[in-house]
Amino acid sequence: MKKLLCLFALGFVLSASYAQEVIKDQAIENQSQRMVYAQWNQNDFYPHSGFLDTNPYYWLVWGLFDPNYHKTDLRPLSATGPQTQRLALVSTMNGIDNKYKLHSDTVRNTALSQIASQSGLLSDADPLWFLYYNQQFQPLLNYSAATILGPLSPQVSAKLVSEGMYSWYTNELGILKERLNGARTTDMDRGSRIMAYYRMLKEYLNLSSVWAIRISAAQSTLNMAKTQQQLQQSSVPISNWTPESDVKIANKVLQNAKY
Repeated sequence: MKKLLCLFALGFVLSASYAQEVIKDQAIENQSQRMVYAQWNQNDFYPHSGFLDTNPYYWLVWGLFDPNYHKTDLRPLSATGPQTQRLALVSTMNGIDNKYKLHSDTVRNTALSQIASQSGLLSDADPLWFLYYNQQFQPLLNYSAATILGPLSPQVSAKLVSEGMYSWYTNELGILKERLNGARTTDMDRGSRIMAYYRMLKEYLNLSSVWAIRISAAQSTLNMAKTQQQLQQSSVPISNWTPESDVKIANKVLQNAKY
């Protein structure tokens, strides 16, 4: 009984060991290798056709199912394989993506430079404004009654105010200042902004010239009124006069005359 049990156990172990035996099929290995990296060779497919294509196993395997399978290169890594095509497509798409990225970066830099040159928030950083126009427009941007009437005499200031010239001048300055601030804060092309500065600076200089003429006219009017008042009061000093004085003056004019 013990011998039978031992033989039974030994048979079971042997059968289990055979069940775990590694199956090595060269055709399967060739197939797996050819599907990835090995050179395609239809002669490595099993079974072969045999002498004069008389091998029945060949016709059972290849003839009945897919006779062209072992003749077709199906490697993914072949020259025309799907994996090679995919890698080539990925490489091409990467090149296209890099070109799009370069184009988008160029567009971005161009947009930033345009924003920097057109934005009204950055207009004060313009070199031409900072170095020239800012200094020229300071009297316009910071004008007040003290800066306008302060350098004048009280009589001239009173006359300009009473005649409405001061109100007219400050009103024109206010309009011009508002336009200047609008040109500084509005988004526009840098060239258009500089041309606006140029035109408004020209208008400001013309307005300042008119104001200077009004001041001179007011001063002249006051001087004439003062002289007229002195004449009416006979308080104008008359220098010593003789007939010879007129003769001397006439001779001097003739000597200096140019013919």
